[in-house]
Amino acid sequence: MKRIRFCEPLPKMILSGEKYNTWRINDEKYIAVCDDLSLCYTDGREFAKAVVYSVKETAFGNLSNEDKEGHEKFLDDKEMYETYSIYYGIEVTPETKVKVIKFGLKKA
Repeated sequence: MKRIRFCEPLPKMILSGEKYNTWRINDEKYIAVCDDLSLCYTDGREFAKAVVYSVKETAFGNLSNEDKEGHEKFLDDKEMYETYSIYYGIEVTPETKVKVIKFGLKKA
């Protein structure tokens, strides 16, 4: 099972069903459709299990409205690039490649 981590307040948004989409840069786990995921807090504690139902690779500048459904909202693109630059410790630009991963929670 592949593990992915989320910082607050994202776990609450996932558990409420508001968030079912995550964007990842440099996906070293090679997440693919039908993969089982362990969704974890940043400290590694699991808060839910999920299954991947959609994966798309694109660039940040090409994210569509559909790619943004089920993802936390940003005030504008500048905030989005700054947020992901902090997450990954690199400068994120419209050309930066991103993997759009949509998932569904598994019932306990």
